Parts: sequence; structure tokens; C-alpha cells
Amino acid sequence: MTDMLILFLVTLFASMFFTFYVRGILINARITDNPIVSEHRHKAGTPTMGGIAFLFTISIIIALYYQNTPILIVSFMMLSGGIVGLVDDLIGLKVKEVQKVVVNCSNEVISLGRLEVQPKEEVRVATPKAKEEVEELLKAGKVEVIGEVPIKTEPEELEKIICQIVLGLCLGFTGYVTTLGGFQLGLLAIPVVVIGILGCINSVNLIDGMDGLAAGIVAIASIACCVYGYLFGQADVVPVFLILSGLCLGFLVFNKYPASIFMGDTGSFVLGTGYATAVMVCDIPYFGVLALGVPIISVVVSLLHRAHIIKLPVEPLHHTLNHYGMSEKKIIFTYWGATAALCIIGILAKMYIF
Repeated sequence: MTDMLILFLVTLFASMFFTFYVRGILINARITDNPIVSEHRHKAGTPTMGGIAFLFTISIIIALYYQNTPILIVSFMMLSGGIVGLVDDLIGLKVKEVQKVVVNCSNEVISLGRLEVQPKEEVRVATPKAKEEVEELLKAGKVEVIGEVPIKTEPEELEKIICQIVLGLCLGFTGYVTTLGGFQLGLLAIPVVVIGILGCINSVNLIDGMDGLAAGIVAIASIACCVYGYLFGQADVVPVFLILSGLCLGFLVFNKYPASIFMGDTGSFVLGTGYATAVMVCDIPYFGVLALGVPIISVVVSLLHRAHIIKLPVEPLHHTLNHYGMSEKKIIFTYWGATAALCIIGILAKMYIF
């Protein structure tokens, strides 16, 4: 227990220190966020790419615990994921285009792209269809341009997926994950690991859209995994999830609402890669997936939107809730509470049902 406490405290305080240190560097370098969501434009100027602090912290963990194989594998995977996310963030520093923000100044509901815009409602002109329609609406005096937002350059989806597949292959080729959920994987180990890494990275990345939302969810899920391992005699679960907990809680000191730094793709890739790796290395897939249920549901909703099965005014779901008037703090605490509830249900189910 003393060793575990030391591991947690080292990670926690290192994460806090490096977040504070990196925040100052980012502010001086003017590497700041410029949100495209109307409700979040007041956050423009907040430093981003704060996940760099995770990379420094993980490097210290590797130096101290290089003889512990699970810690070493999870740490190296987080470091690799962070590098991929860092490249994504660096590419995003270049502005791809500037999109108009318009307001419906008529007294009727108007159609713009895929959206039905209410009177006085503000929307961003993003899709090709909306860009064509907005000119006619401007001429008719039904909308007014009230601002512009820069859209960052992003790698193509295929390029992102290929990088994430490579991360999964890195874990698969270690040969460390051979069983999962009571099944001997054999040759299936590599595709299963790749799918797990892909799913977790994108789930955490998508949920990272509000102050402390992603870090809080991963912290709660990781702490719950520690409790799960302790209660059910899987001691090897605790160390790797303590590292994830310490990273998140240290970062939350500065990332909680109102955030003074954002993690960017660098941070979300670290947490997504690390959580998936920890779940598979420790062989707790059922509880691990349940604990991350909130981001997974958010991904499913976004996929339904992109498949035109449902329609969201803003993607992902938490931005839609904010768009319809639910406060950011309320959304954050609701998501955190739902994550905690799922974790409690999972532990109780393990105790009394399975």
C-alpha cells in the first residue's frame, strides 16, 4: 500500500507541476484555443496542447518504474499515443478556412444546411450546402453575419485511423495481451487490441470538449478500476490505473471549470491510449468498457448523426445539450455522475450477480 501511495503521489504532483510549467510556456508562445462552438467562444485565448505535461510526467514514471512490465508497457503506449496527438495538434495550428457565424434575424424558422434555425439563433456556416444557401438568405435579409471563426487544419480521417492502428499494433506485437475476458485470443489478439485502442482513443477524444470533462471521466473510471482490482483480488490492476488517476487529477487542478488550460489531442490521445492499454493488460474488459460507458454512448450518438439517422444541431452530444440551454457546469457534473453511477453498478453487479 505504501508503494502504491508513493506511485500515485509522484504521478499526481508531477502532473500538477508540469501542467503549471507547460501552461506558462504555451501562454508565452500564444498557443491558444479558438473554439468554433458559439457557446464557447468566450474561451478563446485559453492555452491548449496541455497534454504535453502528461508526456513529461510519463517520462518520469518510466525512469522510476522501468522494471515493472505492466507499468512500462502502459507508459510507453501513453507516450506513443501522446506523440501522435501532438502531431495532430501541431498540424491544427494552421488555419484551414474561416467560416461565417450567422444569426436568424427573421421571425420564422429557416433551413440552413441540415439545420432548422430558430429566430435569433446563432449557427456556424460549415457544410458546403449551408455555404450555398447562406448567400440567398443574406440577400433576402433573413440572416446576418455576426462573426467569423477560424477552422484548424486536420489530418484526413484515414490518416488518423492509420496512426491509431499503428498504436494498436505496437501493443499487439508485444505479445503481452493473450487473454481477454476469459477467452484465449490466439491470432485474434492483434485485431482485438487494435479495435480496443481505436475505440478508446476516439471516445476520449470526442468527449474532450468541455472544462475537465474528459479528465474527470477518465479519473473516475480509473479510480473505479483501482477499487475493482482491490476488491476482487486483482492487485496488478491497481498500479497502472493509479498512474492514470494521478495524471488526470493533477491536470484537473488547472483544467476544472473554468479551465485555464486545455489538453488538446495530445492529452486525449494519452488518456485514450493509456486507458485502453491498461484495461487490456490487466484483463478487465467488461468493467473497463462499462466504466467508460458515457464517452462510448457519446460516440454512438455522433455516429448516428453522421449516418443521418438522427440530427444534432451541434456535434457531439454535450455541445447539443449546451446549445439547448443546459449549462456547461451542469453537463460536466451530469457526465461525471453518470460515469460514477455506471462504475458503482459494475462493482455491485460483480459482488452480487457474477
